Amino acid sequence: MSVQSPAGGHLDPRLLHAFLAVAEELHFTRAAARLYVAQQALSRDVRRLERELGAQLFSRTTRQVTLTADGERLLPYARRVLAAHEALLSAFARGQDQRPLLVDVNTPGLATGRVLDRARELAPDRELMARFESGLTGAAQDLLTGRLDASFGRFAGLDPAVRARLEQQPVRYEPMAVLLPEDHPLAALEAVPLAALAGETVYAGAGNPRTLEWTDLAHHLFEGRGIALAPPAPMAVGAEEFRRIMAKNRNPVLAVVEFPAMPETVLRPLVDPVPLSPLSLVWRKGLVHPGIDALRRAAVELAAEEGWLHRPENGWIPATDALIMMSHT
Repeated sequence: MSVQSPAGGHLDPRLLHAFLAVAEELHFTRAAARLYVAQQALSRDVRRLERELGAQLFSRTTRQVTLTADGERLLPYARRVLAAHEALLSAFARGQDQRPLLVDVNTPGLATGRVLDRARELAPDRELMARFESGLTGAAQDLLTGRLDASFGRFAGLDPAVRARLEQQPVRYEPMAVLLPEDHPLAALEAVPLAALAGETVYAGAGNPRTLEWTDLAHHLFEGRGIALAPPAPMAVGAEEFRRIMAKNRNPVLAVVEFPAMPETVLRPLVDPVPLSPLSLVWRKGLVHPGIDALRRAAVELAAEEGWLHRPENGWIPATDALIMMSHT
C-alpha cells in the first residue's frame, strides 16, 4: 500500500515511519534505534521524503532537531495513514488468525496467568503460548516489532509515542506489597503502613531498562514519604540469587500482593493508603486475532468475578494512571 505524492509518484510507508519516529523522538539516533535501522539509512529516508513532498520537514543543528511548520502539518496525516496501513494489513493477513499467539505474563502465579488460563478455556482451538519476561517497557518494543503479541503492565508508564501505537484494556488495580527479609523488624506486622517505610531504602527495579514503568510508579509512591529508591542494580535472576542479594543488602522489595514466595522472605501488603498498581492488557494497534479477543473477554470476566476493577476508597494511584484506567472502563 502506498500513497500518491505531490510529484506524481507513490510514498513508501517506510518513509512515513522514518518521519514519524524522528518527529516523536526529535533525535535521529534514538529514532534509528527505535526502528532497528542504521542512522544513515534513517537520514536517507527522511531526505527522500522531503524531496518527494517538496518540503523541509526538520530543522537540524548539531544540538537539536525540531519540526518545521511543514513537518508539524504532516504529522497528523502521517499518523492517520500509518494507522490505516497497519489496520489494512492486519485485516487481510492470510492465516494470521491461525498462528499461535505469544503472550508475556511476566511472572508465574500472578493475575496475568489467570487471564491467560481463562482465555485458553474460552478459545480451546487456539494456541496461546506464554512467555515469562519482566517489564512492560521491554515488552512494548517486542509488541511494536511483532516479536510479541500481548503483554500486561502499567500502560501509563510507557512513553506517549509508544502508547500511541498500542491498544490497552484495564484488567486490575493490583494492591501493592513489600517483600522483606524474614527477620526484618517490619516482618512481624500483618500489613505494613507506608509511613513505616520512612527511612528505608526499597528496591523497585532501578537500573533495569525493561521495567522503567515500575520504577517510575515507585518514584511517585515514595515521593514525600521519606522512602528512598534503591540505586540501580542488575536484576537478580533465580530464587537462589534473589535470596543471596536479599541476605546481603536487606533492602525491602516493592511488589504486588500475589508475588510468588521467595526463600527466607515474607510478603506483607502495604496499607494507609493502599497503593495500587494499574494492570492493563496491552497489544499492538491493528492486531486482529481470536486469541486477543479471548484474552480481552477473559479479563472482563475475571474482573467482574473478582472485583479487580473496583478501586478501594483508601487506594492510591497516580492521577495519570487513574485517567487511563477509567477512560477504558
